[in-house]
Amino acid sequence: MVGFAHTWGEHRVFFRKPGDQRIYSVPANWTDVEGPEPFVALSAGRSLFRVEDLLVLSALVQKLSEPQV
Repeated sequence: MVGFAHTWGEHRVFFRKPGDQRIYSVPANWTDVEGPEPFVALSAGRSLFRVEDLLVLSALVQKLSEPQV
């Protein structure tokens, strides 16, 4: 790992591949750098979706269901 920072609206992990000078990044929640997400720890595998994600999905479905002008 090269670094960890809040950028592009989220926490990201920056790294280099061996022998490569280019710096890559991935969302920090794709890694274990921040530890387990509180929702994942509390749900203990009992739920496949976070409430936050379901609310975003609901808003998207509602928007897509509206008549197009």
